[in-house]
Amino acid sequence: MSGLEVNEVFVGRPSVLGTKRDVPVYSAISKSRVEAPFLELGEINLAGDDQADRTVHGGVDKAVYVYPAAHYTAWSEQGFETVAGDFGENLSVGGADEFEVRIGDVWSWGEALVQVSQPRTPCFKLAMKTGRKDVVPAMIDSGRSGWYLRVLRTGQVPTSGRMTLEERDPANPTIAEVYVASFTNVARLDEDREAAYWALLDRVLATQALSRQYRDGLESAKRRKEERNAG
Repeated sequence: MSGLEVNEVFVGRPSVLGTKRDVPVYSAISKSRVEAPFLELGEINLAGDDQADRTVHGGVDKAVYVYPAAHYTAWSEQGFETVAGDFGENLSVGGADEFEVRIGDVWSWGEALVQVSQPRTPCFKLAMKTGRKDVVPAMIDSGRSGWYLRVLRTGQVPTSGRMTLEERDPANPTIAEVYVASFTNVARLDEDREAAYWALLDRVLATQALSRQYRDGLESAKRRKEERNAG
């Protein structure tokens, strides 16, 4: 794999998505397709894009959300009526998926340079957007998460065409492997599989390019395991 094909680019500003306990929920998950051939990519956002709450969305490590276009058919086959843009993605791409893309991969995109930082963890806003509460567990079970990019170099980027892989460490985990490390129910594993799981978790945590926020969650899980063993 040497490149990704950018099919479509989407941006959006926060708006009221719905209500939760009678309180308005603001989100920028509803995005519009960019018709211009180029737009600017800054340190934390594409021009015209934003997030409602950067404590959990967006920021340096989640500046751009990428989603494989091949997944839309799989969602439809499961009864979810989805099209490009419905998951809040900034980029709909072809050419690779979570089993091929690795944490730390560096891609050139027009004038910009971007790096894969973490998978997407779905939240209740995705359920509100799709009108389906079961979309969150379905994304976790399927691993069709997409991934986030941090921006190493800002610049003008095209809204269609190729992204070129510039740098990769083949020892780094794939997005799919990070998802396994995040969502495996360890209590259901036999002894051999549990040992393999903790080895995978250690490899994920050793990956320097993994975002700090994502790493914190995994480190907490590991600490709880060590505390149980010590007790």
